Amino acid sequence: MASDVMAVIYDRRGRGESGDNSRNYVVEDEIADLAAVIAHVGGRAGVFGHSSGGVLALEAAMRGLPIDRVAVYEATYISDDSRPLPAADVPDRVRALIALGDRDGATALFLTEQVGVPPEMVAGMQAAPVWSFMSAQADSLPYDMAVCGPQLTFPSDRLARISVPSLIIAGQLGEPWIRATAAELGDTIPHADHRTIPGQDHSILHQPDALAPSLLDFFTAD
Repeated sequence: MASDVMAVIYDRRGRGESGDNSRNYVVEDEIADLAAVIAHVGGRAGVFGHSSGGVLALEAAMRGLPIDRVAVYEATYISDDSRPLPAADVPDRVRALIALGDRDGATALFLTEQVGVPPEMVAGMQAAPVWSFMSAQADSLPYDMAVCGPQLTFPSDRLARISVPSLIIAGQLGEPWIRATAAELGDTIPHADHRTIPGQDHSILHQPDALAPSLLDFFTAD
């Protein structure tokens, strides 16, 4: 039976209550932020990340931060040809729209061309209350693209050097490309545990009861 654990959630750079005075949009800044959080809670930690946050968690493990275990849900690399690669100039175009103050345009561009959301779905999102929240995060989108790498490249050689226990999770209803990436991560990271959660898609953070059992089992394992 899983025991209790302390969970610490922080706002990534440029989101929520976390500011961003540098606007350098480099991965090293986000790695340093995570390292500071780990130091604050005692010097070592297990780390979980969702989507691009999952890529950040894996990047931190690859860079040797004091991480005992790492778990990710639908980390956004592309590992096969089940979706097109985003154009190489998307980060520059998103930054240009942010510089103009066009957060709606930057968010729509990111979703359609970087994430691969169909334009009609983005139009529906723009008409929903959630859009104001998403648009408010636009200034931080270049960090997502920086940490995920050029065209969401799958860094197989570096991933294969991760030595800490790893849990790779995807939703049964997730996009084919992201489920394929989860399977590839499970094959690439040594001794990784790959799981699929039935009935879930990329929005699992809105269904925490579906995710919590897997995370508790993993982070409290001997």
